[in-house]
Amino acid sequence: MKLLTFKKYFKQSLKDPEFKELWEKADAEYQISRQIIRKRLENKMSQQELAKKAKTTQAIVSQLENSTINPTVDLLKRISVGLGSKLTIQI
Repeated sequence: MKLLTFKKYFKQSLKDPEFKELWEKADAEYQISRQIIRKRLENKMSQQELAKKAKTTQAIVSQLENSTINPTVDLLKRISVGLGSKLTIQI
């Protein structure tokens, strides 16, 4: 009996055009949220502290970290300033 690892399953799933399209659409939001969480934790900041520095609410920071909102560039700029970072966008 062959064991199906997540890596193999994921590779197979990417062959499905619909799955691949959905994955690629969600990847940017996922990467943004992971980077914000990582930087916030490195700075030993709470969501509330980041929200105050970014002139937003803790609820918005939470939604951003959970990828449940589509942030504007302005919000990302304010978040990056609050984290003491520079926003860089690559295409």
